[in-house]
Amino acid sequence: MTQTPRIAFLSSPTEGAQGALAQLVARYGQVEPADADVICALGGDGFMLQTLHKHGSLGKPVYGMKLGTVGFLMNHYPEDGAETGPTLLERIAQAEPAVLRPLEMVASTESGASVGSLAYNEVSLLRQTRQAAQVRIDLNGQTRLDELVCDGVMVATPAGSTAYNYSAHGPILPLGSSVIALTPIAPFRPRRWRGALLKADTEVRFRILDHYKRPVSATADSHEVRDVVEVTIRESRDRTVTLLFDPEHNLEERILSEQFVV
Repeated sequence: MTQTPRIAFLSSPTEGAQGALAQLVARYGQVEPADADVICALGGDGFMLQTLHKHGSLGKPVYGMKLGTVGFLMNHYPEDGAETGPTLLERIAQAEPAVLRPLEMVASTESGASVGSLAYNEVSLLRQTRQAAQVRIDLNGQTRLDELVCDGVMVATPAGSTAYNYSAHGPILPLGSSVIALTPIAPFRPRRWRGALLKADTEVRFRILDHYKRPVSATADSHEVRDVVEVTIRESRDRTVTLLFDPEHNLEERILSEQFVV
């Protein structure tokens, strides 16, 4: 007999998500994330990213349900919470895993501080003032672009390639492709440069030119570091998270479907 999984329910502060939390806890019980077999995140993609950043080190699979504005990383939540189809336990048992490997960012600032953070979607650099940023790009220690003049530039994972990266006209990447996207944001010079596809183990280093006159911030998902002078990004070698998706709406299918939206 299969043991019933212990579920830790986590919720965004919105009214709808809090209501769903109360219903699900009453129906299935509640445990702490460290004691759970599965973490169930209730909210939108933003809350899912918060959950991964806070609890990803536990190594627990995460099953999300959409109770927010954007839910690309979430599964469907039944209207009014009624389980007319499969129960939540059945959905979790049948779910397909998607293993994500985040990016590791190390940002050095004007003050000499070194700040590290993880990014499951992207690391983005953005100008802090009205003046365009000037950035040099090194790949695995070799300079590939002496000067990119732009509003910003980012490195995106396959899971994050449909988010900010896609809005900046970057490519959508298949899950499991072992590729990351290097995408400029409003590039001015070189005007025709549209970015690059890189092997996932590539070390990307951004050096900010004239950082006093043209300050730049770096953001890993939602963690912002201001006044950076150098940012190094590489795929994490030892950290992964597993998201669970209903078979009919798995993450690989969603990423593929996004490429055929007209």
